[in-house]
Amino acid sequence: MSAADRSGLLGRPLQVANAGVELFAGTLSQQGVPVERIDWLPPSAAGSEGTLARLAALEARIAKANDQAVRRMQEAKPMLIGVGRAGELLPDLDRHTLLHAGPPIDWPDMSGPLRGAVLGAIIYEGLADDPGTAERLAGSGALRFAPCHERGAVGPMAGVVSASMPMWIVENVTHGNRAYCTFNEGLGKVLRYGAFDAEVQERLHWLADSLAPVMSAALARLGPLDLRSLIAQALQMGDEGHNRNRACTSLFLRQLAPLLPELALPSAQLARAAAFIAANDHFTLNLTMPAGKATADAAAGTEASSIVVAMARNGTEFGIRLAGTGQRWFTGPAGVIEGLYLPGFGPGDANRDIGDSTITETIGLGGFAMAAAPAIVSFVGGRPEDAVSATESMYEICWAESSHYQIPALSFRGSPLGIDCREVVHTGVLPFVNTGIASREPGVGQVGAGLVKPPLEAFAAATAALAEELG
Repeated sequence: MSAADRSGLLGRPLQVANAGVELFAGTLSQQGVPVERIDWLPPSAAGSEGTLARLAALEARIAKANDQAVRRMQEAKPMLIGVGRAGELLPDLDRHTLLHAGPPIDWPDMSGPLRGAVLGAIIYEGLADDPGTAERLAGSGALRFAPCHERGAVGPMAGVVSASMPMWIVENVTHGNRAYCTFNEGLGKVLRYGAFDAEVQERLHWLADSLAPVMSAALARLGPLDLRSLIAQALQMGDEGHNRNRACTSLFLRQLAPLLPELALPSAQLARAAAFIAANDHFTLNLTMPAGKATADAAAGTEASSIVVAMARNGTEFGIRLAGTGQRWFTGPAGVIEGLYLPGFGPGDANRDIGDSTITETIGLGGFAMAAAPAIVSFVGGRPEDAVSATESMYEICWAESSHYQIPALSFRGSPLGIDCREVVHTGVLPFVNTGIASREPGVGQVGAGLVKPPLEAFAAATAALAEELG
């Protein structure tokens, strides 16, 4: 049957719109029938159709709110302004209060690496002399636990913060809000991966007693450091801001090195500080994270906005917050990581996804900017072309593109910015996250790195809550 015959079947030319199955469109196109392809998928979260329909009726209001939320994120200018002590910087943080990564959780539900980091922090604060005593104290109810995000801070992996720890101070000078993060210990057997032995304790005390004073004195001479510019340069040099920070750390050390000989501190102290930073490619992860927190928090509280302003994991649950739903957490089970393992370890040794470092993806870095860092696949697995595909897929669920973080491999296109929880639910496309892998047993440390998908139910719950709040 010819195209003319088919047109005559209804007495007029066929006008075909195809939604979903490409096979139908392809068959008609081969027979000369013009086809308009519609990019449509059914809602992927069970029972979400009514929620999405209710929100669709409020599209104009939500769009205006999302424009405002993303605009504030674009305007945010995070600056590194100093170093301080956690107990003096963060609200209501005494020696018997410990902060952690991810949404709220109590001791009985904590995963192995988070438990290990808690034990290490208890010993570090001098509240116990050994792991056994520390464990009894942790389970006694005498300590308070709270998410870093609820105190203006972020913590990588277990993310445990105690009162005596040194913190970076980052200020979004555009809007005046601040964010804080601990110092990066390096990779391997470290507190944030749940290790807590004498080696870990010695390093923690060195960070507080020796490195922090060097950084504080250097920043006093250097003045506020523009982290947005530093991160943007690093993306041009092959970083993605989450698991590849080699360029950013090099740029940071380049800023500090000329100042170090001028500081009134012992030369051995200065030399060890410089050597530690130079040997720790991940050093500036703990600067990118508070920069991300200060950026995302600028959008928090935007009424009616469906933009995600926090993603975080505690090793048991994954949680998100929306700009338009206040301080509420929406959670699902933390994901199982697919990745590469250090010698002697395998999937059976791995804990579930953990850490506040997904604040980088929240502002368009990390897995969202993997196209800028094809070398990252040697650390987390996959192929260089997979890094490009990962970034391209994130545009489907984001409201805008970053005006600051640009990706050379995509003709300097801005990285995907402003995760829209509605689009995650509608398309089933989940935020792409790369991450380290902690041992499921406390005290061991890092066992690998890989890729992980967040749980869809967290985004579905947030979308439903937004619909309910908007009536």
